[in-house]
Amino acid sequence: MRTLIRFMLAAVLVTSLSGCGIIDYFYLPVPEETAQELFEAGNDSMREKDYSSAIYFYTKLKDTYQFSPYTIEAELSLADAYFLDGEWAAAIDSYKEFESLHPRHEAIPYVLYNIGMASRHMYRSIDRPITPIEDAYSYFKRISEAYPDSEYAEEARVKMVECRKLMAEHELYIADFYYRAGKYGSAWARYKNLVEQFKDVPDIYTHAEEKGQAAFIRHRESQAEETRENREGSWKQWFNWL
Repeated sequence: MRTLIRFMLAAVLVTSLSGCGIIDYFYLPVPEETAQELFEAGNDSMREKDYSSAIYFYTKLKDTYQFSPYTIEAELSLADAYFLDGEWAAAIDSYKEFESLHPRHEAIPYVLYNIGMASRHMYRSIDRPITPIEDAYSYFKRISEAYPDSEYAEEARVKMVECRKLMAEHELYIADFYYRAGKYGSAWARYKNLVEQFKDVPDIYTHAEEKGQAAFIRHRESQAEETRENREGSWKQWFNWL
């Protein structure tokens, strides 16, 4: 009898313990990944070019472990993931956030260069707003002036020349459009601005100088014709009278 009682008590104890394990399994929260685990998962995703997963892991690390030694690297890697995924606006925002949080970090020249490149990628075509190219130029110029000895300085200067050419081409596109539309005063103003502001883009400067002279002459001719018509009336009025 005593042996039976001991067996029954042991069975109850085992069942109780097993029940606790089952309850723990179903109701206790799953342990959070550590900062290191999230960082390594993000790095693995980057190596596999799975940038959306990398963005998820780096963002979770950044939001969950603000003071981890992995966080700063994750912030920069997050911006890189956006950049490599072609999410230019998100990449720019992330790089700018990194710069504002860590202005003395050794990677700042790299950050500025990538902001410039992402801005460059956001410029679609000559008939679209030029703001992305102006932004890109300003960041490349910052590298050239503030970090002249960095590994990105020389390439930044090359990109500055490219940006200036694109800006000049955009201005020329507008000037030529006004010229073709017969709006010679507006065309002349644009050509004049090109001559004054883009002497460092010789081919466009020469073209703008020549077209500017033609636009000015036609603008003065149209003004003279308008003045004559205001004074004497147009030939159509005389034709109708006859």
